[in-house]
Amino acid sequence: MPRLLIVHHTPSPALQAMFEAVVSGASDPELAEVEVVREPALSATAADVLAADAIVLGTPANIGYMSGALKHFFDTVYYPCLDAGKGTPFGFYVHGNQGTEGAVTSIRTITKGMGWTQAAEPVVVLGQPEKPDLDRCWELGATVAAGLL
Repeated sequence: MPRLLIVHHTPSPALQAMFEAVVSGASDPELAEVEVVREPALSATAADVLAADAIVLGTPANIGYMSGALKHFFDTVYYPCLDAGKGTPFGFYVHGNQGTEGAVTSIRTITKGMGWTQAAEPVVVLGQPEKPDLDRCWELGATVAAGLL
């Protein structure tokens, strides 16, 4: 069974709503053949990444960068997964109340360095997520999961 790993840092109600929408999309009944695994960024390991067939990342934009938790995740898995993880499809979502560009750029830079392949456009939300934002999160989860079938 293909496995989708969702690595997230979810410290706010806005990010919780986005996370739940991603999980809902990835867990759609039409995608029942995909195992969806959720791991907080501070506890996700290289073994989790190596067991995954695709990954969705979620983070707040903190002072113009990804969260420290997601950075810790990348620091932990970078070298153990560098060769074995090449080509891993991924997607990501970012929430911020101000600039999110630095968070988006940093995720793209690290995933490019790891050789991962972007499987869906990122979802970037400023301020409170509205229904269209959550719909895009749902689509993100569903798109990355569907790519495994």
